[in-house]
Amino acid sequence: MSFILNTFTSLGLFGTMRLLFSYVFSKFFFPNARIVRYPFYIRKEGKLKIQSGFSANAGLVIDIYGKESKLNIGKDVMANYRLHIGVANSVEIGSNTLFGSDCLVIDHSHGGYGGKFNTHPSIAPVKRELVSLPIVIGKNCWFGDRVSVMPGVTIGDGVVVGAGSIVTKDLPSNTLAVGVPARVIKKFSDTTSRWEHLDID
Repeated sequence: MSFILNTFTSLGLFGTMRLLFSYVFSKFFFPNARIVRYPFYIRKEGKLKIQSGFSANAGLVIDIYGKESKLNIGKDVMANYRLHIGVANSVEIGSNTLFGSDCLVIDHSHGGYGGKFNTHPSIAPVKRELVSLPIVIGKNCWFGDRVSVMPGVTIGDGVVVGAGSIVTKDLPSNTLAVGVPARVIKKFSDTTSRWEHLDID
């Protein structure tokens, strides 16, 4: 009863009704979730597994293209506003990971632009073959606002990525990375129990 009163006091009548609507509506689509606030958009051609405790603020978009594609979201993952996850191959997100607002996790692109994938620029982008590589995100990670995680990236446990960064390469566990492209600038030391700066040229 006290929770309901506190919610009503902080959100008011309209806010409380919106919260209740989102809770009931999200339970229909995400039975294991804590809450997924409306509006959200789901395109699920492949496999979607969401473990218990998932919560997302308004604007969640999940696109899973193709019957063989799969998205696995671990326990107690939380996302602020407008998280977009695009899957054409495989995306795994570890338990207790937290996303700030306007984050993007996408395992594919329209065409390839290096290595063994080189799409001719005369092909309209929408007609280019989807080139995809799996993404693996460890547990206990924290992504600041507007972080993008790009195809083929593996991110270890306990990683922090600063706001506005674009992750294009693997990040080892217990590190802090920033920038475009993101690079590691700190690592947590078990010896000192501190985040230590790395010597970077």
